[in-house]
Amino acid sequence: MKYFGTDGFRGEANNGLNVEHAFKIGRFIGWYYGARQDKKGRIVVGKDTRRSSYMFEAAIVSGLVASGADAYMLHVIPTPGVAYETVDGCFDCGVMISASHNPYSDNGIKLVNGDGYKMEESVLEQIESYIDDEFEIPLATGDSIGATIDYMQGRNRYIAHLISSANFSLQGVKIGLDCANGSASSVAKPVFDALGADVRVINNNPDGFNINVDCGSTHLDRLRRHVVEQGLDVGFAYDGDADRCLAVDERGNVVDGDLILYVCGVYLNKHGRLTAGTVVPTVMSNFGLFRAFDEAHLSYETTAVGDKNVYACMRKNGYSLGGEQSGHIIFGDIAQTGDGILTSLRIMEVLRAERETLSQLCAPVKLYPQLLTNVRVTDKEAAMNDEAVLASVEAAEEFLGERGRVLLRASGTEPLVRVLAEAPTDELCQKASAFMLDALEPFRA
Repeated sequence: MKYFGTDGFRGEANNGLNVEHAFKIGRFIGWYYGARQDKKGRIVVGKDTRRSSYMFEAAIVSGLVASGADAYMLHVIPTPGVAYETVDGCFDCGVMISASHNPYSDNGIKLVNGDGYKMEESVLEQIESYIDDEFEIPLATGDSIGATIDYMQGRNRYIAHLISSANFSLQGVKIGLDCANGSASSVAKPVFDALGADVRVINNNPDGFNINVDCGSTHLDRLRRHVVEQGLDVGFAYDGDADRCLAVDERGNVVDGDLILYVCGVYLNKHGRLTAGTVVPTVMSNFGLFRAFDEAHLSYETTAVGDKNVYACMRKNGYSLGGEQSGHIIFGDIAQTGDGILTSLRIMEVLRAERETLSQLCAPVKLYPQLLTNVRVTDKEAAMNDEAVLASVEAAEEFLGERGRVLLRASGTEPLVRVLAEAPTDELCQKASAFMLDALEPFRA
């Protein structure tokens, strides 16, 4: 794919991804789901809180109505809210404007089909061809021009859906929420308030520039202090578009996606709600997680990195739980994508049912030290195919032997090569990483 990566079309606003791109995406999907099928297309559109999201929203909506489709505007909402409402409202397609955990200066456009899944690559390829002017699409005229609809009730229905997914009370439970000054700012607190929790929220005052800045699931220090200083039972941190969630236990310890998969997997299996007794993690998950799964008599099937790959495996085999270390957790019984707020509700369900603290529930997992280094490069493809780089991976593997593992992969959304080393000690991780980092030096940006 030329423009669309593993998580949509990403880039610096009006540089890698510009307003003309957004207008053309709107033009294509407005026509594809409307005039092409001789009907009025219905497309739902959401966005996060970064300043450029408003510009891209206007461009996409203009493209949609110019092609004859009606654009239903959800305004600021989590990415999973767009996926949910696309299905719930019987829309042809959903559009989310967000760069997730990236800086405010970046943005992205994610598309979901009418079933709430990530858009098929065959459609994305056609969009890319249209962006490159390989064919034309007629403009709508007269009464065929589309309309814009303020669709705030769609966000309200999503909030109601989250509340109804929790069949328990949180009365008397003290919960900290870090909304990353992003999409969760308008949704998370009302959900926990409705369930009776004592909610203490931080980073929920977006100004267009502060999304993900020293906050949210990529910067947990403030939430950790908040939980300990306030004497809270648990804390949850979301990313910019709230499709990820990481937790903090009552002691201030980080509970990452691996630990969340363990806690929820063991609980769901205990109650007969884990399909085939199987969890779907990625190859980036910790060895300690796999060993804990073995001890808990849970099966697991690993996939390549990316929630798209996790869900493809889940959907193919009917599995009900999967996710990534980053906190992108998918509960296949009620969602087609990762949902940070839903993840935090599922964790609270376990805490309430088991009557244990989060630290107690995580205790059986003994995680190996991991060292993940992100190397910014000039050319990801060239770096990943370089003979010296490939040889360095083999050298690192030979060095560790059965003591650990290494993994080298290109980021799907940024000009980065990720170097992962996992071993019984930090020192071994550093020595294994050094093989690959030295080989990548000529490619550094």
